[in-house]
Amino acid sequence: MKRGKSKTDAPKKADTKLSVKKGPERAAKKPRKFKDGKDPNTPKRPQSAFFVFMEEFWKMFKEKNPNNKSVAMVAKAGGDKWKSLTEEKAPYVAKAAKLKAGYTKTMVSYNKSQSGGGGGSRAAATDEAEEEGEESDKSKSKVNDDDDEEEV
Repeated sequence: MKRGKSKTDAPKKADTKLSVKKGPERAAKKPRKFKDGKDPNTPKRPQSAFFVFMEEFWKMFKEKNPNNKSVAMVAKAGGDKWKSLTEEKAPYVAKAAKLKAGYTKTMVSYNKSQSGGGGGSRAAATDEAEEEGEESDKSKSKVNDDDDEEEV
């Protein structure tokens, strides 16, 4: 007995929604928009009073609980302790204000060097590092040494 083709006997078509288009049929990707690159010589922002407190608290907490490996537990305990402090916050707030004042001073000199002429930002950052007794990684590189020779 002959029977007609059923739906199951018909050749299966690929689901067009799920198929990957190859070649010219594929939609062209839009080019990515890149953000402006940040200047690596920009001074870092100062720590807030809470983070100044957390530096000290972290050391004390580690001494009291040497077996604790959880960063979250230390952070939670530090946050709770910070909330409970009232008048004891004053030294941390003062230190944070001092760091902020230094940062604003550095930013003013950095901004002046940026507007003063093209390559001054590197020199300002190097001066800051030398004041702290450190050399920046950029001052050690051969590429920047070549640039310094051309500027002279």
